[in-house]
Amino acid sequence: MDRLYNRRNMTDGSKKRIQYIRQEDPDYPERLRVHRGMPKGLYVRGRLPAADRPAVAVVGARRSDSYGNETARRFARELAAKGVQIISGMAWGIDGMAHKGALEAGGDTFAVLGCGVDICYPPGHQSLYEELLIKGGVLSEQPPGMPPLAGHFPARNRIISGLSDLVLVVEAREKSGSLITADQALEQGKDVYAVPGRAGDALSRGCHGLIRQGAGLADSPEIILEVLGISSGQNREPEKILLAKEENIVYSWIRLQPVSLDELVKKTGMPVRKVLQILVGLELKGCIREIQKNDYIRTD
Repeated sequence: MDRLYNRRNMTDGSKKRIQYIRQEDPDYPERLRVHRGMPKGLYVRGRLPAADRPAVAVVGARRSDSYGNETARRFARELAAKGVQIISGMAWGIDGMAHKGALEAGGDTFAVLGCGVDICYPPGHQSLYEELLIKGGVLSEQPPGMPPLAGHFPARNRIISGLSDLVLVVEAREKSGSLITADQALEQGKDVYAVPGRAGDALSRGCHGLIRQGAGLADSPEIILEVLGISSGQNREPEKILLAKEENIVYSWIRLQPVSLDELVKKTGMPVRKVLQILVGLELKGCIREIQKNDYIRTD
């Protein structure tokens, strides 16, 4: 079992950094206290989310794709830049990207674990875990030393939603664990929003199902900010970037979902070298980003 997780060898000094906050303690999160079935206490390393600031849970698929990763990162980054606290579970995929986006904005982000707070799970997120301890917090109802058992993860989802004012699902399959978080949020009287994806994409079926059932459709961070009553600061008309005719043709085929160089060549009918030249120019103007080799998305 020790091979499945990274158990930290704690010194006496590091043990002191783990707090146990009981439900009757004044520091116990009020967002949790008002709901039934919440933990009688929480183990905490770092800080707890501030009670007087908005908090959004960003959850989704562990095996996310480049579209989901970039979307989660962008939403979390822009929300955190406006002072919104980002709550997630530090898992691979959407969770990790949400934490990273918040940290990029210099914001506060908190991870709810399905193991003891002295354990980094998954082990590959050690650097993220260390950064969360400094710039946010890691918390769990499980005692220190408790390994990441499968049954702990669905249970911790009620804490993720409970600590949040709103739950945002970025990518989810039909039977994704993140849908449990959405269900918990609805039971707690919280709003649930979902990011739409590509038609027929298995990673989008969970989100599309939520939207069909009445979840809010979030195709931009501004929608979440508006729900929270926070100004996005985008009331004034953005400065327009002038594009040449051929740049406009290429740009018109690029969306928030990744499009490949090969697709752009086929759709525009231009030579590969010409399309590459235009893509470089669009990147320099800040209109698009190459998120992985020869895959591009818009930046707006």
